[in-house]
Amino acid sequence: MNTENLRTFLLLVKLRNFTRVAEQLFIAQSTVTNRIAELEREAGVRLLRRDTRNFTLSDEGKTFLEYARRMVEVEDACISAVRGGIRQVRIGATNAVYEGFVKERVFEGIAAGNSYRVTIGHTAGLLEMLWDGLLDVAYIYQDVRRAGYLCTPFLRDELVFLVRADKNAFPDGIRQKQLNALPCAMCNFSLLEIGSYLSELFPAGHVFPFEVDNSNKVKDFLSAGLGYAFLPRGIVKDELASGKFAEIPPLDFPRMQIPSYCVCRKEDKELCF
Repeated sequence: MNTENLRTFLLLVKLRNFTRVAEQLFIAQSTVTNRIAELEREAGVRLLRRDTRNFTLSDEGKTFLEYARRMVEVEDACISAVRGGIRQVRIGATNAVYEGFVKERVFEGIAAGNSYRVTIGHTAGLLEMLWDGLLDVAYIYQDVRRAGYLCTPFLRDELVFLVRADKNAFPDGIRQKQLNALPCAMCNFSLLEIGSYLSELFPAGHVFPFEVDNSNKVKDFLSAGLGYAFLPRGIVKDELASGKFAEIPPLDFPRMQIPSYCVCRKEDKELCF
C-alpha cells in the first residue's frame, strides 16, 4: 500500500474533516477523496461511513486504522535507522516508569549523542508494539516470557500515600478506615496488582472525586491542594525532596511494592539501560 495514502487516512481520522486535511497537505480535496477511495479498493472494504456532512470509521476501518499506524511507524523507523548511519532507539514505557526512572536516562543518552523515540502507553499496548517490531525495548510492569526475548528486572518502586505538604492532616500516619472519608484521586495504572491493592483499601462502590489514567494528572490534583492520592514514589521524588508533597505513612496497612521490567529481543540487549 502507498504510505502516502495511509498518512492521508491517519490525518483524516485525526482532523475529522476532508477540507482541513487538504489544506494541511497542500493538495486538492478531491485528491484526499481519491486517496481514501484507493485504500478502500485495495482493502476491499469500506473504511468510512459517510453522511451528508460527517463520517465515522466502519468496524473494518477501526481495524485498518491500527495497522495503518504500524505500517507508517515501521517505514519511519526504517528510514531513521539507515539515514546517516544513526540508529534511533525506540523505547516504550509506562508513564510512571518513564517519569520515575527512564526519563533521566534518556536525557543522559541524548547528551551523550544518542537518539531516541519514546512511546508512553500501558503495558499491554507496549508489548504488542514490541512483538510487532515497532519498539526496540519496553519498560513495563509485567514479567513476561516469550521465545527470543529477554525480560529482566529493571527497578523496584513502591506506592506511597501523598498530599500537598501544607494540606497534610495526618503527619503521624493514617489508618485504613480513615481513607474512606478523604477526597482521593484514583489513577488507573492498568496494573491488576495495584487495582487489587487499592480495592482492598477502599470499600466496593467507593466514588472518587477524580479518576484518570495518567499519573501526571494526579500530580496536578495534588498540586492544587484538592486532596490525597497513591502514586509510585519514583514519579514524585522531586516534589518530596523539595517539600511540595508530603508522604503519609500507613499505620495499619502495608505499602505496595511495584517491580518493573525491561523487555527486549535478545539481540537488542545492548540497547537497554
